[in-house]
Amino acid sequence: MVPLPICDGEAETVHAARAPLSSPQMAIPSQVRLPFAFDPAPLVADLAGIGPSDWVSQTFRSHYQGRWDVVPLRAAAGETHKLKLIYADPAATDFADTVWLDRLPAFRAALERFECPLRSVRLMRLTAGSEIREHVDDLDSEVGNLRLHVPVTTNAGVDFRLGGRRVEMAPGSVWYLRLSDPHKVANRGATDRIHLVLDATVNAWLKRMLLGGESVSVTELRGQSRFGLSQRSAS
Repeated sequence: MVPLPICDGEAETVHAARAPLSSPQMAIPSQVRLPFAFDPAPLVADLAGIGPSDWVSQTFRSHYQGRWDVVPLRAAAGETHKLKLIYADPAATDFADTVWLDRLPAFRAALERFECPLRSVRLMRLTAGSEIREHVDDLDSEVGNLRLHVPVTTNAGVDFRLGGRRVEMAPGSVWYLRLSDPHKVANRGATDRIHLVLDATVNAWLKRMLLGGESVSVTELRGQSRFGLSQRSAS
């Protein structure tokens, strides 16, 4: 695990000892399922508000094959060009909701559930038969920023690997993933994989969620049916 600065129940872990709550730094494992979840049905219904031309292809063509595209819901304030709106700029300090979020009431309600500062927020789609090659994300974790994933649509053919280990994420579940580690994903199913991806700044609330979450080992995942992970609904 890597110590994470804090800008402001406990997670099970098989990786290393936890830092005490009084510590100015918090050690977290490479993957944590947070202790709340969303009903994915309203989120899926909201996708009807997104047109084909709203999806913007990722510019890093060397990182993927097939189709990997994005709809920005929050982006660096003042940006208007689509390619800049979909880029999660780690140097940006001010962020604002985009016009796309206005069309998506269920996603707006979901964002309100996160009681921490949100930076870039994107819907990211990997279409059926597409693949993202192994890479690392440019994250500013040393100042307390991290990335969260909420699967909206997925299928049994999605193979996501973090540090060489498979991580299965059920629709509506909320995950911290240390994506500064090598990771890749292949969608070998017949339907698109769409995730809500949030870059957040760690505050006291998010610290509690991370410590109250569950670090799921590969052994535990193998012992569960696909997408049979227990979930607690968000209130």
